[in-house]
Amino acid sequence: MFTRILVANRGEIALRIIRACRDLGVQAIAICSKADRDAAYLNLAHDVICIGPESSAQSYLSAAAIISAAEIADVQAIHPGYGFLAENARFAQMCRDCRIEFIGPSVESMGALGDKVAARKLAKQAKVPTVPGSQGAVENEDEAVAMAEKVGYPVMIKAAAGGGGRGMRAAHNEATLRTFFRQARAEAEAAFKDGSLYIEKLIERPRHVEVQLLGDPRGNIVHLWERDCSLQRRHQKLVEESPSPHISPRTRRKLCEAAVRLARTAGYYSAGTCEFLVDQEENFYFIEVNARIQVEHPVSELVTGLDLVQWQIRIAAGEPLKLKQEDIPQFGHAIECRINAEDPDNGFRPSPGKITEFVAPGGPGVRLDTHAHAGYTVSPYYDSLIAKLLVHRASRGEAIAAMSRALGEFVIGPIKTTIPIHRAIFEHPDFMRGDVDTGFVERAFNQG
Repeated sequence: MFTRILVANRGEIALRIIRACRDLGVQAIAICSKADRDAAYLNLAHDVICIGPESSAQSYLSAAAIISAAEIADVQAIHPGYGFLAENARFAQMCRDCRIEFIGPSVESMGALGDKVAARKLAKQAKVPTVPGSQGAVENEDEAVAMAEKVGYPVMIKAAAGGGGRGMRAAHNEATLRTFFRQARAEAEAAFKDGSLYIEKLIERPRHVEVQLLGDPRGNIVHLWERDCSLQRRHQKLVEESPSPHISPRTRRKLCEAAVRLARTAGYYSAGTCEFLVDQEENFYFIEVNARIQVEHPVSELVTGLDLVQWQIRIAAGEPLKLKQEDIPQFGHAIECRINAEDPDNGFRPSPGKITEFVAPGGPGVRLDTHAHAGYTVSPYYDSLIAKLLVHRASRGEAIAAMSRALGEFVIGPIKTTIPIHRAIFEHPDFMRGDVDTGFVERAFNQG
């Protein structure tokens, strides 16, 4: 086991990793920008290194600054969390070159799966269904139009190097395709320094279902069942749950088997997630692999009883994955709400500022992952996620009731948060029936 790990992230996921390290008896060295240097969660780290100014580009996205901090702290490994450099194969290679273990998948599998076009090719090799569309990146608008005419409108424009909804546009005819193609390319170039785009058939009213994976370099790989992430706004997830409502046991089994098959084909290890779209007839299509721990990983932890972050660390330290698929349960029902510092009544505009009132929910089956507290200032420089509220109960109905109660108890002020829209979602009859898809929030609450 490692003795010292650098936590190369901030906020709630940094705190989550620090706690996992402490549970394993490992010293966690935290990094921070000048904007975060007074954050209370840093007090739980063994040591803290300030790596730069407020700007992400000069701090949490600066590979050179993070590697320098790792060398100064004399750590054996770096945990990147999610976001920032977590899926950056070049950063993982820098860690390897400096003989620092990168707690995540191999550079090779990150490269193979990080590019969505390459990942689609691997999926086909593994006989995993993919959405009809371009085999590689399309070079220009004319190629995009030709592909759209081949697969049929509507289509989805996607950034090959993308994630988080950036560089994505739905087009229903040639005119909108040409306009959105230019917009998506500019957005992808700005976000990922890669403007490559590809075209997929748009699946109407799909569910978004993903499979949590865990593997080691020896080829042992298992799934931790699926999560339903259909509650989204502009491709940003709001609510996640497991098991997925309204998919059959047969579809669940086939989804999980397909995810494992793809991961094995890619030689994948560590934690990762294989994402699918499931149509109204329960046909499913691969869309991408997230080669990292995900925001919603606690959902899978609750239904399996496993600690994914600890397993990431153990695997990176050379411990074999001793779990057998038949030994991994899916018990009860877990739901997660992402609480963001945003104003749902004003287009989800970010709502940074100082929190003066913070009352955390509690009670049976409630888990709160957060770095926020009364006196904490939400920075305008970073992602607006401030808390993940989770419940785990014996059934979906009980979990919905517990989440409704917990949301009613949760008070954060005076900044605006997404708690009100979450409360509305959990009162909506369609959600309570599990009759939702990726367009539900837009239709039900007029939120595009």
